[in-house]
Amino acid sequence: MNQKHFIEKLGFLPKENAQGIFVNKPYKFALENIKVVDLFCGIGGLSHGFVQENFDVVAGIDFDGSCKYAFEKNNAAKFISNSISEIHKDELNTLFDNADIRILVGCAPCQNFSSYMFKDKEKENDKWKLLYEFSRLINEVQPEIVSMENVAQLLNFKKAPVFEDFVSTLKTLGYHVNYEVIMCPDYGIPQNRKRLILLASKLGAIQLIPKTHSKENYVTVKDAIGNLPKIADGEKYKKDPFHFSRKLTPLNKKRIQATPYGGSWKDWDEGLKLTCHKKESGKSYPSVYGRMIWEKPSPTMTTHCIGYGNGRFGHPTQDRAISLREAALLQTFPINYQFAENVNAMNTTEIARQIGNAVPVKLGEVIAKSIKQHLKEYGYED
Repeated sequence: MNQKHFIEKLGFLPKENAQGIFVNKPYKFALENIKVVDLFCGIGGLSHGFVQENFDVVAGIDFDGSCKYAFEKNNAAKFISNSISEIHKDELNTLFDNADIRILVGCAPCQNFSSYMFKDKEKENDKWKLLYEFSRLINEVQPEIVSMENVAQLLNFKKAPVFEDFVSTLKTLGYHVNYEVIMCPDYGIPQNRKRLILLASKLGAIQLIPKTHSKENYVTVKDAIGNLPKIADGEKYKKDPFHFSRKLTPLNKKRIQATPYGGSWKDWDEGLKLTCHKKESGKSYPSVYGRMIWEKPSPTMTTHCIGYGNGRFGHPTQDRAISLREAALLQTFPINYQFAENVNAMNTTEIARQIGNAVPVKLGEVIAKSIKQHLKEYGYED
């Protein structure tokens, strides 16, 4: 941010002391003059965390148009269905509408940074270009604050310097950058999910708020879903159509009935095991067809989080996979979050994918709280 922009926006020219902390304080700016735009917004997990912290989320942008209803219904913000590569400076500036503080956040689809996605060298650039597009928009608009959330593997990704380039661009533009890998249970999220969180600010040094939980008081599977009504596989709870668990095949029904508490396919008789489980390579997937454990956080929710055979997604004690509602609660979506306009015609596979792709709402709150704390240092008042 140049000197003129600082004076116009903040009313002073900032100076840092030896510790990198700004000495001067700007005028107090109002909450309504702070606006948030969410790139790769999906159904709004990250955005809703900001909404819960009373930030003004003005828009979300995502290529997947099926996310429009849930995003707009729950966040009272505009959904723009478009590829991020088609979004440019003028459109973002219109959305921010001369806000005093502009916050640009986003989580580029994390599958792009999994190592198995890079076997085709000719297609590698397409896999990581979304983060470069994020970087391009930051360069074009230069919002006061940026946050990027992604898989932890991105930090040590060896195929290309995509993350290093992202950080380098921010620093070149004058941002103070802070990033770290966090475990979600350390922030009250009932899910063993490891994430990379980056915060960057033109105002000064910025950091994530301290951990709120420890192993002694982690939020568990039981805390999150233990009070939901009992249902059978293939059953939809009458008072909540999202509390629905897929019907198991007769063979998979036998398999889950043979799975003890906290167990997996390793506990089955030979006749129930898949051919792949009997191979040496199959031993590297011990949690597949597993049951969750009440006393611990859940495994990471994925796009196949309601599929019994896709991970440790079996209910702890009931003979079924977890329901859509249970997956949503483990992703810390509020119980009243609406995922489909017509529940009688909803596509459960699509909704499971949307829930699994989402940033946990409480992780969005952690990021929003961190930014709020940062802004308080520069004149913001709740």
